[in-house]
Amino acid sequence: MARYTGPKTKIARKFGEAIFGEDKSFEKRNYPPGQHGANKRRGKKSEYAIQLQEKQKAKYTYGILERQFRNMFKKATAAPGITGEVLLQLCESRLDNVVFRMGISPSRSGARQLVSHRHITVNGQVVNIPSYQLKAGDVVGVREKSKSLEAIKSSLANSSQVYEWITWNNEKSEGTYVSVPARIQIPESINEQFIVELYSK
Repeated sequence: MARYTGPKTKIARKFGEAIFGEDKSFEKRNYPPGQHGANKRRGKKSEYAIQLQEKQKAKYTYGILERQFRNMFKKATAAPGITGEVLLQLCESRLDNVVFRMGISPSRSGARQLVSHRHITVNGQVVNIPSYQLKAGDVVGVREKSKSLEAIKSSLANSSQVYEWITWNNEKSEGTYVSVPARIQIPESINEQFIVELYSK
């Protein structure tokens, strides 16, 4: 299973924001990586560089590699609606992302691992494909045998985020993907229009 496994703080510093979640190392050095760090004079970025950076930020944020991301863009182009918004909605509808949003895991990479290790169910059936696309009304839960896992219990206890398009039942350890989120509801600071422009060249 392909995924990025390199240093996360370095990537966060490159984009100037903690895209992988809370990061103490990033807070200490929130300037771009490199020998000269904060002192290096950086020239004005070209239009292409800005568009490429936005695409890379989206890929790293959601943990998707190039081929999969390009396929999602093709799917978004064919779907009705604004291409950039549909692309982000497809990213948000991935099972690993919804597991993260529900608070079952504190990070998307952790959520991806829980899914691939068969700890997560969709509508009562175990699904081990992190990129599985959820539909409105799908019920995502923790498998009965996995409810006692310390990592899951700890993550749920520390989770405080509430999203309008997701409901969570703590007693049953399951939640419902109520609807596809509107762009205004998605908290990620990604300029999807730049991604559309880049792929449209």
